[in-house]
Amino acid sequence: MNRFDRIVGILLQLQAKQVVRGQALAERFGVSLRTVYRDLRTLEAAGVPLYGEAGVGFSLAEGYKLPPVMFTRDEAMALLTGEKLTARLTDEHTAAHSQAAMDKLRAVLRRPDRDHLESLNSRIQVLRPRTQLAPPADSRTHQLLLTAAATHRTVRLRYRAGLAEASTERDVEPIGCYLQQHWHVVAYCRLRQDFRDFRFDRIEQLELREETFAPRPETLQSYWSAQDARRQNLEVARVRFQPEAVRHIQDSKHQYGWVSEELLPNGMVEMAFLPGGLRYLAAWLLPQAGTFTAVAPPELRQHLRELAQLAHESFCGAD
Repeated sequence: MNRFDRIVGILLQLQAKQVVRGQALAERFGVSLRTVYRDLRTLEAAGVPLYGEAGVGFSLAEGYKLPPVMFTRDEAMALLTGEKLTARLTDEHTAAHSQAAMDKLRAVLRRPDRDHLESLNSRIQVLRPRTQLAPPADSRTHQLLLTAAATHRTVRLRYRAGLAEASTERDVEPIGCYLQQHWHVVAYCRLRQDFRDFRFDRIEQLELREETFAPRPETLQSYWSAQDARRQNLEVARVRFQPEAVRHIQDSKHQYGWVSEELLPNGMVEMAFLPGGLRYLAAWLLPQAGTFTAVAPPELRQHLRELAQLAHESFCGAD
């Protein structure tokens, strides 16, 4: 960070908080306490009304602000909630940018509104999902993919599909990202010559390339509409689960085309799926053998028998 950016950052910190200690500024910006004092003197020389007290910290005169875009109290609370969500549900780079933006927001609030926001800070918490999976291999995944979608730059992925043992390398053209249980990016895959949906946590390696692609008319909304139309032509698969098995598949069932479920009189839970492929669904079900019954279609039961036979032969061969 250059000196100009650091001085602006110090000014924003002074505006965002009632009192700021010199040591806290030094730690935040990674400089010595002497450098912080020199920067504060620069602000004073520029006409910024600073007050300081030994052992207490520094503050700005009430009413001094940079030219602001004023926010209402309700808008500030909504953005505070967004900051909490970003910190828990995105990557560390996106969270850092969100925190910097919130510092700028706090800097332009009136003191009563700023104090109100501070009082709410500990009253809003976002907890991580119970089945938290490993984070993406690259902590910048979220930022890089959004940048690629906005600037039409290609991305090279090393990606491991859900049931695949080996990863594949492919160049993709992202059109957008969304969150549903996990973060996903929808992109045109040059390897498959079609649009594909990629989960962030299955991306083993990511490279934002300089190559650009022509803007596409497709959007996330048009992609989902096409997927809905495709599902209308798929055959519904029905599977009955024992009650104790249901809680173990609550988070993963959505990845296999789950559409509905019904509690039966005998306590079993019948779920309906529209999977991309019956063999794909069968491979997910097989490790849970003994806790479910494949009701329909018959082809699903056939896939389960074939996969069970392959697993048995593989096990016998290992002996």
